This record gives sequence, C-alpha cells and structure tokens, in this order.
Amino acid sequence: MGIAPAGAFGAKFVEVRVDPDLGLIRVTRVVSAIDGGRILNEKLAASQIIGGAVGGIGMALLEEMVSDAETGRIANATFGDYLVPVNADVPNMDVIFVGEADQLNPMGTKGIGEIGLIGIAAALANAIYHATGKRIRDLPITLDKLLS
Repeated sequence: MGIAPAGAFGAKFVEVRVDPDLGLIRVTRVVSAIDGGRILNEKLAASQIIGGAVGGIGMALLEEMVSDAETGRIANATFGDYLVPVNADVPNMDVIFVGEADQLNPMGTKGIGEIGLIGIAAALANAIYHATGKRIRDLPITLDKLLS
C-alpha cells in the first residue's frame, strides 16, 4: 500500500476587517475544510475544529508571553494578565468535512485533534495582509506591528 498518509489535513480561510484609522482587527469569518476520514460524530468533530480555530485566533492576535527583563520571570502568568479569545472575539465559523474514509484504518477514521488549530494563524496573517498590504510575520499581530 506504500507510505501511510500522515492523518487528517485541512484548508483554512479567514476573513478580517481592519479599521483604517485605529488599526483594530476584527475576525469576521472562518471556514475550515477538513479531511478527517470517516466522521463518527459530526457535531463533536465540528466542535473540536471550532475550538482549535478559536485557539488559532488567540495565537495570532492576543496570546503573548511577557517576561521581566530584570528577573527573567513571566510577567503575565495569570489569566488576569494573559489575553485569550472570548465570545466577542469569535466570529461565525463554518466547518466542512470532505474526503473519504481512510483505507488504512479499519474504522476509516483519522485523528482530528490538532488539525483545527493548524493554519489558522497563517490564514489570519494572510487575511490581514490582503486587507492592509502589511505583511506581519511575528505573532501575536498587535496594533504596534500593524501601524509601524
């Protein structure tokens, strides 16, 4: 049969709106097309992908570890100081399952635990580039990076 495929894969599409005066970024739509083999529970699988996409939005726009230059300690070590996405940061998300059952697995399934997160930050950076013409390669994408 040759080399076994590496598991699930997907394509991510992100739409953003950027306020030209303030530089505020708003994610307005996320679409994930996932080949996860045979999906046993579509609602559960879609929720897994949506959760990963929310994590990707946090990775791309909010989450940053800040350390104290003098002590080397993490300065934002609590949820009071560390930003994560909340409901207001999360747009409508569409999940589309494509593909066939995996022929190398008796159940035809593939693992989809991580594929929801992978690619969201890159898709978001590309959407910001298309909206603003500014290519940003460092995460998180913050206001100072966007306006510099």
